[in-house]
Amino acid sequence: MNFDKQTKPFAFKAAITIVIMIAAYFLIDCKKSAAPEDQTIAITNANIFDGEELLKDHTLIINGDRIHSIGGDIPEGATIVNAKGGTLLPGLIDSHVHTDIDGLHDALLFGVTTELEMTGQWMFWERWQIANRNDIADMRSAGMGITPTGGHPTQYMKLSSNWFLKTFYQYPFVSTPEEAIKFVDKQVEEGSDFIKIIIEDGDTVGTPGLPVIDDATLIASVNAAHRRGKMAIAHVTSVAGGKRAISAGVDGLAHLFFDEKPDQEFISAIRSSGAFIIPTLTTLSTAFGNSPRTLVADKRVSSKLSKEWLEALSKNMNVYPKGKLEDSFESVMALHKAGVDILAGSDVSEPIADLGGLAHGASLHHELQLLVAAGFKPIEALRAATSIPARRFSLNDRGKIFPGARADLLLVQGDPLQNISDTLSISKVWRAGVQQ
Repeated sequence: MNFDKQTKPFAFKAAITIVIMIAAYFLIDCKKSAAPEDQTIAITNANIFDGEELLKDHTLIINGDRIHSIGGDIPEGATIVNAKGGTLLPGLIDSHVHTDIDGLHDALLFGVTTELEMTGQWMFWERWQIANRNDIADMRSAGMGITPTGGHPTQYMKLSSNWFLKTFYQYPFVSTPEEAIKFVDKQVEEGSDFIKIIIEDGDTVGTPGLPVIDDATLIASVNAAHRRGKMAIAHVTSVAGGKRAISAGVDGLAHLFFDEKPDQEFISAIRSSGAFIIPTLTTLSTAFGNSPRTLVADKRVSSKLSKEWLEALSKNMNVYPKGKLEDSFESVMALHKAGVDILAGSDVSEPIADLGGLAHGASLHHELQLLVAAGFKPIEALRAATSIPARRFSLNDRGKIFPGARADLLLVQGDPLQNISDTLSISKVWRAGVQQ
């Protein structure tokens, strides 16, 4: 049977249906647009953390979708928001997710105004929504990651809740240096903001024996990314994989290795390379069999999540039960003390049991709590979710509070610079000047 001929009528009808749905969506959702240019908001009586330090001023002025000024007089006619001694922070950045429109919506509920996606496939109408809606977080994406035939993360595809992905999508495998160069060029042309390279044999994620990218293809991938002006970020979960990635010249590691602790020589090599690390302690914790019960029980979390996501959050992956979170704490602190940039990221994806223990938005707050538990000062953890990822990913209009920056802001009750859990006591969230 000629499958193509048999499916053409169905495909045509499906395409027409999709076009109609998209047109209807655009008409209905066009109201969710930018803040009015003449809108002026004055946030008063706030303790302002600018992404680096606590400021002396207590007033911030928003005009349209930008921060107009810090301190000074309040413009006539401005809408006054009294922070009542709460803390105003830059919108948070989750530096490791796998997301969709619903995930971006949930992230924003928790003050995560930008998600950085480390592997994902986006349709044009979804990208339109991200660019034109202000009721969802903004997003930057690697597009699809570089992995050999049958490599990670394709073992998870059959578990996905995405019907299209499970039924029709064919992962674009890369097995040679030549294929890697073509793949990187294609990804960049299709809008990838950075390049993700996967180094994973499956031993630490519960699926041992996965094929792994070879050194020649790894190096070609990194060089191709750099030639196109893009960062190369490597998925690693082992010290051996981390060493391969650093030797190849990657710009960052998308996980902390958790099969063993790094020795001083490797830590020095990472520091000398200038690479950053997104440790995803939340993911390591659930991989070790821990469930974030205190997070699930917290009404500041449970009141914002659906039953499906709460159920997923209450579970754990338990794919590497011999791992110890205390060892990961020791590793991330050793890297931090050595001067390696640490970025806060959760690795949240879909609400399914096999990827349990995580939820969009909520898990970034959990990551901040785990960084503090590891030994970070609260202000250092907050930098890891604001100014540091903004600097490393060249997001020059966010991650810090300054005149001219996007008005991506999070107002919380309490003082997260003293008690990191206060980041969950959310009063208000602004995304490009639009209050949620």
